[in-house]
Amino acid sequence: MPYFDAASTAPLHPVARQALLAALDDGWADPARLHREGRRARLLLDAAREAAAEAVGCRPDELVFTSSGTRALHTGLAGSLAGRRRTGRHLVVSSVEHSAVLHGAELHEAQGGTVTEVPVDRTGAVRAQAFGESLRADTALACLQSANHEVGTVQPVEEVAAVCRAAGVPLLVDAAQSLAWGPVPGAWSLLAASAHKWGGPPGVGLLAVRKGVRFAPEGPRDERESGRAAGYENVPAIVAAAASLRAVRSEAAAQGPRLRELTDRIRTRVPELVPDVQVVGDPVRRLPHLLTFSCLYVDGEALLHELDRAGFSVSSGSSCTSSTLTPSHVLVAMGVLSEGNVRVSLPPGTREEDVERFLAVLPRAVAAVRERLGAPDSPAAPSRQGSLVVDTLGRLCPVPVIELAKVIDGVPVGGTVTVLSDDEAARLDIPAWCAMRGQEYVGEEPADRGRAYVVRRLT
Repeated sequence: MPYFDAASTAPLHPVARQALLAALDDGWADPARLHREGRRARLLLDAAREAAAEAVGCRPDELVFTSSGTRALHTGLAGSLAGRRRTGRHLVVSSVEHSAVLHGAELHEAQGGTVTEVPVDRTGAVRAQAFGESLRADTALACLQSANHEVGTVQPVEEVAAVCRAAGVPLLVDAAQSLAWGPVPGAWSLLAASAHKWGGPPGVGLLAVRKGVRFAPEGPRDERESGRAAGYENVPAIVAAAASLRAVRSEAAAQGPRLRELTDRIRTRVPELVPDVQVVGDPVRRLPHLLTFSCLYVDGEALLHELDRAGFSVSSGSSCTSSTLTPSHVLVAMGVLSEGNVRVSLPPGTREEDVERFLAVLPRAVAAVRERLGAPDSPAAPSRQGSLVVDTLGRLCPVPVIELAKVIDGVPVGGTVTVLSDDEAARLDIPAWCAMRGQEYVGEEPADRGRAYVVRRLT
């Protein structure tokens, strides 16, 4: 069964498995102890730290291991903000950061700090100039991912780091998605990553803090990991994480171009094979293994189940799930279609024939979901009405857009359709549908329940 969800968790790399098994035999003891077994574990831990630091591009004494990538981000964010409290309490983040960073920003704001979110363009990228304009005299920290976890767009970290350095503001980089493909360029100050993203074992993160960066660890102090990561080190898992990072880096030069060719093929073929699809993210400045597209008139969760039954494991940033009523914050920030969203992220070793089979299966899967949802397949009967109201209150994405599409052709050119909806995704998906269909999105109006979205027929 092809696994196309490496951006969530990459399959365990064979080198990680070998290193883990070996370290379970030799690195089980407490590395803080002076006896023979403890010294052996300490040697393994130190070697892993050196290997990871080399991959990151920092000194070994600047890097600590944490219990996860999320913990690394939370520790880096809190410690840097605390260390620069005298400077101020202003935090700058991009609008498409991982939820771990945004949750940390929410907590900072709840505790009296201020937060500025830097917007992104429709590809999901920030502009270094806009980032610089968000920095203030009281800015304590700025955060920027190296590449987006949902759409794969690579951020201009080097340019942003230069802007931050000129302003005297440290930059925390979330490198979870990109570290397997190479070191993060630029004069960043802090960097966080997670081993399960590159084929290491889960439960290992890393945090690098450059010398000279003001940093005050929050919470009770611990004598381990320079006082920056409390708790007993999982030496076998850390050894496996470092070994697999070194392994994937050595393979990146060969795997990168091959996976990019496969994802480029999917980016090109999907709009040809499936009608009403929007491929999102930067087509060039992106990670080689990851792409995302959204399908009109499709429930993302239903499509994922359909593909799973066909033997393909993918993921979605779509709002159309039973667990949430809000669309992906990344897709919202980009202003692109959120419904029927599919993220394909290929692990190293993905076969060409699996990609071709995915392209053969996808059209049938989308068609099946659209049929179940009653998506329009023919124009509506002409009508003399200059204005229609479509009530979709209480119905979730993609129903509001489906009902809009069913009636738009029945309205004369220049007429309007007002869609009543209380689904948050409609605020994003109706304008996106208008852009794809060449219709005019007039705007949003208050209603007794939910909101009223007005669309004018142009063609």
